[in-house]
Amino acid sequence: MKTQTIQFNELVDQIYGMPLEDKLELKNLLEHNIADSRRKEIANNAKKAKEEHKSGKLSFSSNISELKNML
Repeated sequence: MKTQTIQFNELVDQIYGMPLEDKLELKNLLEHNIADSRRKEIANNAKKAKEEHKSGKLSFSSNISELKNML
């Protein structure tokens, strides 16, 4: 873990030394990458929920007490 921390710190130092234009481009790249990752995560969760629903593992209720027990 310490090696990763050193590498991360070195990366941050290098980024701080970059021209503003490059920092902005890196920021945009990271924002798009994070959005793509979240979309994939949401899609995987939706797929998993559909599979659980199809197999009968999901249950639904409008009763507050039942919902609390489900947690």
